[in-house]
Amino acid sequence: MPDAPASGPQLATEAHVKYIQGLNSRQDEYEYWLTEHLRLNGLYWGLASLFFMNRPDALPREETIAFVLSCQCENGGFAAAPGHDAHMLYTVSAVQILAMVDALDELDTRGKGREAVAEFISNLQNRTTGTFAGDEWGEEDTRFLYGAINALSLLGRLNLVNVDRAVEYVAACANFDGGYGVRPGAESHAGQVFTCLAALKVAGRLDLADADKVGRWLSERQVPSGGLNGRPEKQEDVCYSWWVLSSLALVNRLHWVDRDSLVAFILSCQDPKNGGFADRPGNMVDVWHTVYALAGLGLLEYPGLEPVHAAYCMPKAIIAKVVGPEDESL
Repeated sequence: MPDAPASGPQLATEAHVKYIQGLNSRQDEYEYWLTEHLRLNGLYWGLASLFFMNRPDALPREETIAFVLSCQCENGGFAAAPGHDAHMLYTVSAVQILAMVDALDELDTRGKGREAVAEFISNLQNRTTGTFAGDEWGEEDTRFLYGAINALSLLGRLNLVNVDRAVEYVAACANFDGGYGVRPGAESHAGQVFTCLAALKVAGRLDLADADKVGRWLSERQVPSGGLNGRPEKQEDVCYSWWVLSSLALVNRLHWVDRDSLVAFILSCQDPKNGGFADRPGNMVDVWHTVYALAGLGLLEYPGLEPVHAAYCMPKAIIAKVVGPEDESL
């Protein structure tokens, strides 16, 4: 395992834990209610961060389960918060949270059933193109396709959808420059590279990706500061420490970036006193950038962090338990 930096910032683990624990105590702040549409996703971001820091018990398990189940809708999907509409993105977060706290069985005993969740996801697949919509209104892109494959694999229900057709759609999103877009012909973006490669990984079809070609495009995302950007000529952002690194890990090209300079950049984005990570040094922290900063450090084997599964953004140990042992040939 690589060493932590001998000099410069160190990971302020306890500050980050306290920051996450305090997020739900800010209900007297206006911003808290403005972000209600992110509540369930925010719980996933915070909980995953704690798991990556080996502090899985820092949030109360029963309260976590109860909130997730309170977000389930009549159609089996999950909403951002009680009273909102179901959407693929929140449904994936719900399934990931329940998997992390070993509570997927609660869907059957206290929720509307595992099958109801799987059917909600399955019904959002476009059987002609293979892609998925985010909700009943029909917007489709690779984020929702990846989310569907992710959640259904955790539920053990991938058989409910046409995986082969979904894989064909992902392959069609590959661009001449090595990246992938949100749909066929769309601009390459690091976030979409991740959704496509991770979907292929879970489907067992990473053989369709040109590892050298996509690896070259991804490695070119590193800028002089050591950080990574999402597209050419854009500023670095700590969240790409996940989107780019996970994609490089999936195609076994993680060594194509400068690890030490990237670790230094990530650590410079943290608030060592109050906790949390920002997009760039000196900016305001948030839980979204926090989880992806920690996940990136985990992929870089930063000391003290839990190994991260590059296709799920969850601890490897949990994926091994829920999905099964890793097939290193994929």
